Amino acid sequence: MLTNADPIAFVATANAEAAISFYRDVLGLTFVADDPFAIVFDLNGTVLRIAKVESLTPAQYAVLGWQVDNIEATVKGLAEKGVTFERYPHMEQDDLGIWTSPGARIAWFKDPDGNTLSLTGPLD
Repeated sequence: MLTNADPIAFVATANAEAAISFYRDVLGLTFVADDPFAIVFDLNGTVLRIAKVESLTPAQYAVLGWQVDNIEATVKGLAEKGVTFERYPHMEQDDLGIWTSPGARIAWFKDPDGNTLSLTGPLD
């Protein structure tokens, strides 16, 4: 029934100003709208609605991610903009914070609300 329907991605924020700055200025997403209920961005053709909430307890897993062609360049570019990549003691990550799984290379970072976001790149 929904096979051909366009998806909408959702994330939440308790600090709309910080979310706008991060998603627009740091991640480079295209800002679409700011209404009383959500901030809207274009995720390369998919709508991202960042819901405005009173309080937020971030999930302990990634809630939004991007598949990138060159994960090392993307990590370095975001790090230059002040993004800190997460390090997990139970995973072998390289100097950039990238973990090599059996099928992909992955790096995690957080938005201003503590939502975990991820980058996934191909194996070399």
